[in-house]
Amino acid sequence: MIQLFISVLLFFVLFFGISFILNMILRQTWLMAFVFPIIVMFIVDTFPFTTYFTDPGYAFLTLWNELIALSVQDTIILSSGFIGTIVSGIVIKFLRKNGYQMF
Repeated sequence: MIQLFISVLLFFVLFFGISFILNMILRQTWLMAFVFPIIVMFIVDTFPFTTYFTDPGYAFLTLWNELIALSVQDTIILSSGFIGTIVSGIVIKFLRKNGYQMF
C-alpha cells in the first residue's frame, strides 16, 4: 500500500513537472495531455516500436490486450500521471491569465 502511494505521488510529480516545463518552452498548454497516451504505450508494450509500422494489426491488438490486462494498481499509477499533465495545463493557464510570462 505504501508503494502504491509513493508511486502515485512520483508519477503525478514527474508528469506534472515534465508537462509544466514543456508548456513553458513550447507554449502549447495541452501538448502533454495528447502525448501521454504514447508514453503509456511505451510503458505497457513489450515489443519494439518498429512493430507498429511493420505489423500494425498485431501491435495494436497486443497493446490493447496488455492495456486490458493491467492491474488496478498499474491503472491507478498511470492515471495519476495523466492527472499530473492535466493539472499542469490548468496551472499554466492560470499563470498566463494572471499575467505571468514564461520565456
